[in-house]
Amino acid sequence: MKNIFSFVKDKYKNIFNGVLFLLTIAIIVNFLPREGKFKYEFQRGKPWMHETLIAPYDFPIYKSQKQIRAERDSILDNFRPYFRYDSTIIQNQVKQFTEAYNQRLKKEFKEKYAEGELKESFINSNFERTTQDFYDYVLGLLRHVYGRGIIEASAVYGDLEEDSEIVIVRDNIAEEHQFSEFYDQKKAYKYVINQVDQYLENLELEERQADFFENLNLYDFIRPNVLYDEETSQNVRQSMLENISLTKGMVQAGERIVSKGEVVDSKTYQIVESLRREYESRLGSDYQYNIILLGQFVFVFAAIFVLYLFLYHFRFEILQDSLKTIFILILVVLMVVVSSLTVKLRPEVFYIIPFAILPIIIRSFYDARLALFIHIITIMLIASFAPNSFEFVFLNFIAGIVAIFSLTSLSRRGKLFLSAALVVVSYVFVYFGLSITQEGNIEGVNWENLGYFGINGALVLASYPLIFVFEKTFGFLSDVTLMELSDTNQPLLRRLSEQAPGSFQHSLQVASLAETAAYQIAANTLLVRTGALYHDIGKMENPIYFIENQDTDFNPHQQLEFKESARIIINHVKKGVEYASRYKLPGPIVDFIRTHHGTTRVHYFYKKYLQEYNEDEVDESEFTYPGPKPFSKEMAVLMMADAVEAASRSYTKLDEKTINNLVDHIIDSQLNGGQFENVDITFREITIIRGIFKKKLQNFYHARIKYPK
Repeated sequence: MKNIFSFVKDKYKNIFNGVLFLLTIAIIVNFLPREGKFKYEFQRGKPWMHETLIAPYDFPIYKSQKQIRAERDSILDNFRPYFRYDSTIIQNQVKQFTEAYNQRLKKEFKEKYAEGELKESFINSNFERTTQDFYDYVLGLLRHVYGRGIIEASAVYGDLEEDSEIVIVRDNIAEEHQFSEFYDQKKAYKYVINQVDQYLENLELEERQADFFENLNLYDFIRPNVLYDEETSQNVRQSMLENISLTKGMVQAGERIVSKGEVVDSKTYQIVESLRREYESRLGSDYQYNIILLGQFVFVFAAIFVLYLFLYHFRFEILQDSLKTIFILILVVLMVVVSSLTVKLRPEVFYIIPFAILPIIIRSFYDARLALFIHIITIMLIASFAPNSFEFVFLNFIAGIVAIFSLTSLSRRGKLFLSAALVVVSYVFVYFGLSITQEGNIEGVNWENLGYFGINGALVLASYPLIFVFEKTFGFLSDVTLMELSDTNQPLLRRLSEQAPGSFQHSLQVASLAETAAYQIAANTLLVRTGALYHDIGKMENPIYFIENQDTDFNPHQQLEFKESARIIINHVKKGVEYASRYKLPGPIVDFIRTHHGTTRVHYFYKKYLQEYNEDEVDESEFTYPGPKPFSKEMAVLMMADAVEAASRSYTKLDEKTINNLVDHIIDSQLNGGQFENVDITFREITIIRGIFKKKLQNFYHARIKYPK
């Protein structure tokens, strides 16, 4: 039991990583659709590369989504909205008109009777007879417009043209009519007013009598009596859509479908696609379910295991950090889960999913190679259940590469917009090429997918806030944060410039050297520059003990033992880590502080000690930096730049030959000392770095701010 506990303790990291990867496999397999896979791969417009395909059983030929959409659109285009004729409205409006007219008439008589001098003329006039005729005439007009029908104006059923057909339900009998046969409320009122005006023009009326008729507000008695019946319209439309047949014919068992080498045209493609659909739907027994589950576990395990091997051999530091490992696996799982749910619920909008967001987020924190590898693994997993798997893989492979190489850094916000735009362009360009190849004509292109690609590009922009969330959650370092940290007005850098101005100037020179070299070997320039600015912050503890901060001929090391001097020099790394922790610098920047001397010796005091004491009595650990050695290309560049720049300060005069020898000697000693054994850096890159340092040092020497010793 003790041995087991010891084994678990020693191998805790490996065991935990194993559990994480197995859990990832379990989650992905759980979300995969439990359907068997058709064993033949095929493409429209390409030759059938397999043996002659014979129908194993009877199966229907399913219509394509495009055909179903066309039928659906045709039904919706020809659909006639339903309206209900309400016969009670005319009765109510006639009643209201009669009451209002009589009330107005009584008021008119009362006013006339009060005027005694006009009473006789009013009674003897034809006004009373005229009012009755006018009432009958208006009543006839109302019955006419209501009889023809006043249709309801509504946005519910959309804009109808004059020749559009509608269905009117009157007394439970449905009849088709043209929309132009009916008045709307405005037209009905206009018709009634025009007729009334013409009628009054033919009468010889006194001014006051004319006012009586003209002041009647007839608009109040014109209301729609042909009302839109939304419930019936929706029910009829839904019934028509449900009656769309999903199939068009049958294939009999034993019938030849396609021969080897025969080009798969649109008709054959639809038949083979129908067989695939039928084949996969029939794999439903418990035995087959378990077999499918086993198969899915095997290929998911293979994909995730390959991802583990890649990290183990090329990015082992990720496996050493549980948070980094979890981050990678969470991104893969999220993309697979979202894709699986979309295929199950809304497969037609599958291309809205922003698959390029995965490599963009990975690229923001790591290198392009890791981003591309993880992107490929993820799209291969999704391709196992994605519609049109070849098309899916090809589209997203190209889009992912475009996203990675267009997003060199996030230090400028416009970069992400450019990357999103290029992703959309690559999707549209490649999809258009694939579509016209498969269909053989431009008309066959599904233009709706191009709109989905546009939405996809807009969603890619969501990577910007996601990067911030992941950065804060997992303690990563994005380009935006690096830009903020590299500002020399940051509190810690200001303190360094005030307490150790020589070390600050040294850091600026090292940053310039390292950044230029990093750019030439395609390393992270922003990261190495920021690391260089902070690498010597530990010198603030005892700045006078470092030569660049000594402004007099006095050197405090002259009063110390060699071991004590070495201890103070070495201790600036430990103090730098403490300052970084106090000011909450991100972990990757702290790594630059810890590794910028690797496990090298404090050479000057070590040699002095050897000259004065017996070599056998030397404890080299007292003159050696604790490390660790650099474990990234950026850290290696900084270590070389720091040593070269510091050594150049000990020369009062530098010429081209001296600089060349200095650079070669320092870099060779670091290489031979095994300082870069954990770094994936090539001989060619080392050669480039040498050349950059030699050229930059010559420029520095002529423009250097000199500090007297």
